[in-house]
Amino acid sequence: MGRDIRVLRGQDLRAHFAALHSVYMDAFCAPPWNEDEERAVEFVGRLAEGMRRPGFIAALAFAGSELTGFATAWTTRAPFPTDRCYPQAAAGLGAERTVSWLCGAREIDELAVRPAAQGTGLAGELLTAVTEDAPEGRSWLLTSVRSPRAVAFYRRQGWTQATHPSPEGTGIVVFLGPRHPARTLAAPPL
Repeated sequence: MGRDIRVLRGQDLRAHFAALHSVYMDAFCAPPWNEDEERAVEFVGRLAEGMRRPGFIAALAFAGSELTGFATAWTTRAPFPTDRCYPQAAAGLGAERTVSWLCGAREIDELAVRPAAQGTGLAGELLTAVTEDAPEGRSWLLTSVRSPRAVAFYRRQGWTQATHPSPEGTGIVVFLGPRHPARTLAAPPL
């Protein structure tokens, strides 16, 4: 049975909240993320709020009737947000690049695939589904250096790492999408 990727842009996503919660738990409760039920509940709450943001888009992957993965994204607002991990991104890029590279661009909020579907190319398909119509090709995301696997995945997908915390750090890194016009301006790692 093949997979079916559906792109949703509005309230239709609400019908899938329980399944999204389940995929989130499967993807992020194991190392290196080690998240818990509380974080999964927070994700669903954040998703309900995110659906109201300009440019919101979600891609859901199904194998039959089972949700096997998802990606969510929206347009980063200006002024640049100061909650969650945004201050780390701004510190790594500097104020001018943060505004010009990230504000108004398609921001990937979450990408999650059930363990049984990992390594099948599904995550790349979901990422493409939420970025293919990004304004002027401008898309970006944050991930943690705690997961070398995630960092390597984004690089294989053609994303450019734009910030570089110390190798033994526990911070986040900013990646610019493969069509982001500023990706050639990002400093390579030391």
